[in-house]
Amino acid sequence: MDTMIKSQAGVEKDLFPLNGTDYLEFYVGNAKQAAFYYQMAFGFKLIAYRGPETGVPDTASYVLQQGKVRFIVTGAMNPDHPVAKHVLAHGDGVKVMALWVDDAEYSYNLAVERGAKSAGPLEVLTDDDGEIRRASIYTYGETIHTFVERKNYKGIFMPGFQAKESNCELPNVGLQYVDHCVGNVELGGMDKWVKFYQDVMGFKLLVTFDDKDISTKYTALMSKVVSNGNGYVKFPINEPAKGVKKSQIEEYLDFYGTAGVQHIAIATHDIVATIDALRANGVEFLYVPDNYYETVLERVGNIEEDLKELKRLNILIDRDEEGYLLQIFTKPVQDRPTVFFEIIQRKGAKSFGKGNFKALFEAIEREQELRGTL
Repeated sequence: MDTMIKSQAGVEKDLFPLNGTDYLEFYVGNAKQAAFYYQMAFGFKLIAYRGPETGVPDTASYVLQQGKVRFIVTGAMNPDHPVAKHVLAHGDGVKVMALWVDDAEYSYNLAVERGAKSAGPLEVLTDDDGEIRRASIYTYGETIHTFVERKNYKGIFMPGFQAKESNCELPNVGLQYVDHCVGNVELGGMDKWVKFYQDVMGFKLLVTFDDKDISTKYTALMSKVVSNGNGYVKFPINEPAKGVKKSQIEEYLDFYGTAGVQHIAIATHDIVATIDALRANGVEFLYVPDNYYETVLERVGNIEEDLKELKRLNILIDRDEEGYLLQIFTKPVQDRPTVFFEIIQRKGAKSFGKGNFKALFEAIEREQELRGTL
């Protein structure tokens, strides 16, 4: 099947007017150390905290921000807590993809009416700075979407959290906003979850990739991308395809134990400066051989950046009808080969780097081979 870019027929308005990603919450084994890592390696700023010192005895949560990107890292204080059980089963990973909405009650009620499973009804959180209204539904695996309404809140994050700053201050690295979040699901699950986003949340099917688009001589996968009406929220959903050896999706499912968020793509306006800073901070990236750059300009045409600089930093290039993009992928950011990050700069392109798929997946296979899981 050729790559297709199309709109879902019959959707005339956005059922869920989303303003963007509100936050991503990671359940982790050690929240204090995870928060320190994202500050020191990725240049995030610690802005808020909730834990035993603030009246919450069983978890600790650190809120980190850079540009419009906001992470919460949460750890449990005892082994019987659901957070600890989640980490035991899956390792560190994304539990909540929170979506910023104008009306949380409306969004939640509509989603449930259209077939979503509730993960938490509407709750109203208040303090001296106003109120946050939020409600949650389940998506693939054990991941949830929380609808967050914050138009009547002027505090640092939300009630229950206290403002907090780190003792160490590193400059941010230029991360701007969440471009997209990629989910890995089991064989046969991709179409089910695409249909979920279409039927429940009114998303449109944006792009389809089959195993001819995303394959090497050893492994393959299939992917479809869904997007909300204004394009602020995009979710590629991957499933494994038949190959000679174990694909990266199968490896993820083996280590994570269920469907879940594979990687988070974060946009920057200057990828060269961003990757220079991230590498200096110790962030590890997948390696693409130098011969990739020998013919890349024949495929993508003229670009504004210095190709020598992109080669030095191992940044990939691709082009579509709208323009071109620059992208690079980290290695997994925890011991299990599950969650990783993509750093992306769009120079007009609205696609996802199809021309780089083969080089990218060969790079992932080299890492799999080192782990003995290919």
